Formats: sequence, C-alpha cells, structure tokens
Amino acid sequence: MLDLTAPTTSDSVGDPTPWMTPAAYWPRLTAATAHLPAPVAALDLGALRYNALDMLVRAGGAPIRVASKSVRVREVIDAVLRLPGYRGILAFTLAEALWLAETHDDVVMGYPTVDRASLARLAADEQLAARVTLMVDDLAQLDLVDAVAAPGSRPTIRIAIDADASWRAPALGHIGVRRSPLHTVAEVRDFGRAVTARPGFALVGLMMYEAQIAGQPDHDGRGDAMIRWMQGRSIAELRERRGGIVAALHSIAPLEFVNGGGTGSLELTAADTAVTEVTAGSGLLAGHLFDRYRAFAPAPALAFAYDVVRRPTPDIATILGGGWVASGPALASRQPLPVWPPGLRTLDREGSGEVQTPLQGESARLLAVGDRAWLRPSKSGEQLERIAEVQLVDGDAIVRALPTYRGEGRTFL
Repeated sequence: MLDLTAPTTSDSVGDPTPWMTPAAYWPRLTAATAHLPAPVAALDLGALRYNALDMLVRAGGAPIRVASKSVRVREVIDAVLRLPGYRGILAFTLAEALWLAETHDDVVMGYPTVDRASLARLAADEQLAARVTLMVDDLAQLDLVDAVAAPGSRPTIRIAIDADASWRAPALGHIGVRRSPLHTVAEVRDFGRAVTARPGFALVGLMMYEAQIAGQPDHDGRGDAMIRWMQGRSIAELRERRGGIVAALHSIAPLEFVNGGGTGSLELTAADTAVTEVTAGSGLLAGHLFDRYRAFAPAPALAFAYDVVRRPTPDIATILGGGWVASGPALASRQPLPVWPPGLRTLDREGSGEVQTPLQGESARLLAVGDRAWLRPSKSGEQLERIAEVQLVDGDAIVRALPTYRGEGRTFL
C-alpha cells in the first residue's frame, strides 16, 4: 500500500528536495528505469509526498477534494485520500465515478452526464446512489435521469449545481472557460428551486470553478501584470457573487458542500468564506504548467523518458513518441517540456509529435541512438491515458509499478 506519511530515501540521506539539483535528480531516474522499455513514466515518491503536503498548507485547513482527471492512478488517489485534510473525489465521467464509488463513499461528478447505461446502474443501486453526486446546470439533464429511471422506482439522486465562475469584465467580456449557463444569483437561485421541486432528487452541493485564476499562470514573463490585474478583479467579483449564490441556495436546501478552485488557486479560493472545500489534482503530479505561478513551486513528480531513435542532423536527436499534449489551446504551454539533458527544445515547425519528436540544442549533439531524454507533461491525466503503468521511484530504485486506469483495463475518456 502506498504510504505518503512514511519517510523516503531522500529524507534518510538528508536531501528532502533532490529535484532542486537537476544534475543529480534526472540521471538518478534514468538509472532506476534504464532496464525498462521506453516510454517510461516515473513518479518520484518524495516529490509526490512533497506536493501533497504542500497543497494542504496552501489550502489553509480547507478540505481538498482530489480531481481524479488529473491523476488517473487509483493507488495514488487512495494514498492521497488517506492523508488528513483530503476528502472526497471529483470524478470526470459517471462510469469512472461508479467504479471509484465501489471503494470510496464521496464521489462528486465534475461535469454533467448523459451516459444512460451508467445512470441506469446508479439508479439501481442504493449504495452507489448514496455515494455519487451528479453535476447539473440544466433541467434537461434531470429529465434524462427521469427517462432512465422514474422517481419512485429508484433511490433519491444526489445533485450539485455547477454555476459559472467566469468574470464578465465590463470592457473585456467573458474571461474564463465556458461551462455552466448559470451565472447570476437569480439564475442559480431559480434553478435551485426547480431542482428541489423535482421528486427523486436532493440538492446537496454547489461547484464554481474559477479557471481564469486556477488554470492561468501569473508568472511566465508574458503579460503577467495584466493577468494579475485580471485575477484580482475577478476574485473580488466572484467572492461577492458566490456569497450571494450560497446564501440563496441555503434558503432553499441545506447544502453539504460548496466546492471551488483548483491547484493554481488554493490559497485564494480557500480564503473565500462561502467555500467549504477546494479541489486539486494536477498539483500532485505537477506538470510544468504549474512552474509559472508566483504562489507555489511544486516538485516535478511525474516525468516520461523516451528513447532517441535517430539523428537527422548533428544538432537534432529524435525520440520515439513524446507528443502527448494537455487539454487547452494548442500552445507550447500544453506540450511536453524537454527537461533532461538540459538545453533541449522542440522544433518550432514540428513541436511534439505523436510518433516522433525531434529535439534540438547543444545537448542533442551529445545524445546517441539508444540514449534517453526526459520530458515533463504540461498537466498529467491526459498523458497517463497513453500508458499502462507508472514506476514509483524512491531514491535510486523502483519501489513498484502502479497501474494507471488504462493498466487496470479502464478507459473512461
């Protein structure tokens, strides 16, 4: 069983943050995994523990719900949830939620679902219905549940409302992601009343994800001042509006939770008195997207090693694979980042390729066919859909292989 409370090898040798010395950290991972065929996913135990504990400090006592989409390794999710301060899972599909609810009693859907087969299973099982909370923002989503299993023929279905946390800036317009159509206090209040009026449903929660703050780096050297200005204005507006929404919903139903935030906004979201819990997942494995925030500096826990298979020019070494990009706009920030050997970079006209990725730079001149290069993912979950297991490394050795969702025969999305 993965234990994040036990000391690691790095602790025993007096080096609790070995990733701060790249010249030792990456060659150590190379040596530990050299006998395995590439691509190799390596997860450093000390770095994972550091990130998990650091997020607890950043949350300031607010419970953290684990976003499974950003982890997709069940043993890691289980280990994190054994740490005091973590509570519950935010799932991304209903099929996944039902699977996780076999062993966890608090699984909230992060998104609406129209998966009729999974809804039928939920409606046929009282234990699952008590453990899983559906996310909705449209009465048509409730209509679909009723069409699968009519009220009176099924257990009460737990419901949370997803309300839009974006900022409608006076001059700039919509700032944030396009999620829920419910934005104002009145819209959410009226929708809450409609939900509670429907037989067979119980309104238990609210989620408001401020992506323009949690998912937007503020320290990457490009427009930082504007981003910080936007985020300051946005969080001020959101605190007032979210407080009004929560008050309105509490007059309708006794909410069990008010969820907000993400890895990039733990401090700001947890400081909102209307919020009872925050969500985080990406910060555990810490893709390179999260290197560009002022408030925290995560450890590079997860990385992928790829083999050099050819050399088209003296200053280019081409690895097999590497193009596992993260969700979001197709920018460099969403592509894997070459981190070892130092000085490697992708080609502007090719970027990261699904089958091959040319790497250029002075270090590329020294890489021979058969050598390995390490790339860090932008986020985490998307990349782990492509691989069956993650090698858990402690010090100079692999502790064991942890199956990903795919390794357990599960491919949800």
